Amino acid sequence: MHDIGSAAQGRVAVVTGGASGLGAATAQALHAAGARVALIDRDAAAVAATAAAMGVSGFAADVADADGIEAAFTEIAAQLGRTAILVNCAGIADPGSVVRRGVAMPLAEFRRVIEINLLGAINCIRCAVPQMIEGRAGDQEAGVIVNTASIAAFDGQMGQAAYAASKGGVAGMVLPLARELGEHGIRVMGIAPGVFETPMTMNLAPRSRDVVFAAVPPFPRRPGQASEFAALVLAIVANPMLNGEVIRLDGGLRMPARV
Repeated sequence: MHDIGSAAQGRVAVVTGGASGLGAATAQALHAAGARVALIDRDAAAVAATAAAMGVSGFAADVADADGIEAAFTEIAAQLGRTAILVNCAGIADPGSVVRRGVAMPLAEFRRVIEINLLGAINCIRCAVPQMIEGRAGDQEAGVIVNTASIAAFDGQMGQAAYAASKGGVAGMVLPLARELGEHGIRVMGIAPGVFETPMTMNLAPRSRDVVFAAVPPFPRRPGQASEFAALVLAIVANPMLNGEVIRLDGGLRMPARV
């Protein structure tokens, strides 16, 4: 296994959803490990502020926007070099029942979750992979892709049909992508976080937030910290045998149908 402290050294790392939460913590860890980091986030003001505070590059783009993401990756390559590490952290967690009090969920709400969480991830992957292939030296590793899934992909609760479907797709593409891209020296991994203390969970409606934080893992009996997610990303980057798998990062938590 490569040294965790040097595996990212000098490599261009793109982190989506990088303005806050898991993305910001991951970007900070990669930057500290010597990577040339680029943040992508749809919140232009937030990504500019976070990038400036870290001393990295920031790009405002919506992961679900094909043209915007293509332009962002082109500019990243021009400024920093070809992408070698991609960490897909951008996502939303809007809860909602398919039918509530006899009224159907608007299809647009379901589509929005799928477009950002699932299509947003594959949109970034399709833009990053050609750069990884072009930058490959001999038979060396060309790149590492880490997708952020969720334990909802496996233990989805009532009211999480859209979110669980989106994250199930994110988890489900890991192995086929690893098989497809292996010949190019590209590894693909997934992380399925449990309950983490991030802006996405803290910004939920009070009742939804209380439900989320009522689920406590066997140990440690607390929500996960973003730095713990970032540490796993660094370990994945450093270990060339980690490929084609989704790692649950949840303290042993298994969500019930309803909390």
